[in-house]
Amino acid sequence: MAAAVILTAGCQSKSQSSAGATDKVALAAGETSADSTATSSETEQAPAVDVSKIKVADAKTILARKQVPILCYHQVRDWKPRDGKVGKDYIVEVQNFKNQVKMLADSGYHSILPDQLYAYLNTGAPLPSKPIMFTFDDTDMDQFTVAAPTLKKYGYKAVYFIMTVSIGKKGKFVDYMTKEQIKQLSDEGNVIGSHTYDHKNFKKYQGKDWEEQLDKPTKKLEEITGKKMTEFAYPFGLWNAEGIPELKKRGFRMAFSLADKRDQNDPLFTVRRIIASGYWSPRTLHNSIVKSF
Repeated sequence: MAAAVILTAGCQSKSQSSAGATDKVALAAGETSADSTATSSETEQAPAVDVSKIKVADAKTILARKQVPILCYHQVRDWKPRDGKVGKDYIVEVQNFKNQVKMLADSGYHSILPDQLYAYLNTGAPLPSKPIMFTFDDTDMDQFTVAAPTLKKYGYKAVYFIMTVSIGKKGKFVDYMTKEQIKQLSDEGNVIGSHTYDHKNFKKYQGKDWEEQLDKPTKKLEEITGKKMTEFAYPFGLWNAEGIPELKKRGFRMAFSLADKRDQNDPLFTVRRIIASGYWSPRTLHNSIVKSF
């Protein structure tokens, strides 16, 4: 039912940062081959966080803290002749992705996960130097076969927002992760988050949508991972304030949008990300991180 939407739309949003950003800022590390050896980001790690003891801070306190760069990826594969101009914005080619990750490692970035971000935003808990968060939407198989091994090479962890309708499916253009692969990502220390059942626009939910798009997918992901789902990503990055209480009462701690401004009352439920465009070189990605956060 959702295959066409999943394959052609992904998380496209009018809030996407421009793919035509210019390469004005020189990288200290430069652009080097992804095949050369880089220092692992595991050399600096923040202490373990017990989020159960954290009291949620007021919105003003959270908004005053410097934002952590958060990247949103979709497909990681080489472009094909059928890929349109807009579609390529959401498809990062394999070597380009590897080059981007190596650039971030060479530049001294350290990946963080939601527990660390949650502690930092609420209490000011310390983070590693140059923190960054990697997130992936839509359950695409290449996130498991290409992205995860690349991140692991540099000691990076990520958040994978899963759309449950596609689990284990083989699509016309892309295949999707199986339950076993999702479980493996979770067991390896990555975080699994909810991304609805079939990518329906969050702003249009009513009636049974809350059960179909939130409750059932959450239960399925918790059964797969054996862990509670506490993070949510809005389809297309679109949200409304009226729906945030529905997320809160279901136990979600944070929700991730795209490039729109954070809500002044609920910044934890409108955490900003930028889409890593398929048109961006590592240098342009770095420029966009600096400008956006």
